[in-house]
Amino acid sequence: MKKIFMAIFLFHTFILAKDYEIKMLDIDKDGKTMVFEPAYVHIEQGDSVTFVPTHKSHWAKSLVVPEGAEKFESKLDEKATFVFEKEGVYLYVCPPHQMMSMVGIIQVGRATNIDKIEDALPKLERKSMSNKGRWEEYAKHIVQ
Repeated sequence: MKKIFMAIFLFHTFILAKDYEIKMLDIDKDGKTMVFEPAYVHIEQGDSVTFVPTHKSHWAKSLVVPEGAEKFESKLDEKATFVFEKEGVYLYVCPPHQMMSMVGIIQVGRATNIDKIEDALPKLERKSMSNKGRWEEYAKHIVQ
């Protein structure tokens, strides 16, 4: 019986899991500066996200994660893939461009930590010097 459950788990993890690509851009096709594209993704447990630095001087770092989830951080100018096993909402930034609101949201399954997110968003928004309102704009996509 354990072998059957293990086979199902491995099948889901390696066959059904999807990878989502998020580009780190200086400017997007609409002229928005310092953006992750897409800035919001809704994925399932076991899926992965690959951050792609299409311009120099970017990396991704989580700020708020669900309880029990591991924080993530890529390296400067390097492509990085992270697997998301813990359900909830993850808030992340490009550290050198956080004040320019280079921010993003990954939702994995249900928004199990929505109270933590709603508490953090106003504080994070106040740190923005330009492109204000992005956190709030992206948070409208969170499915509760």
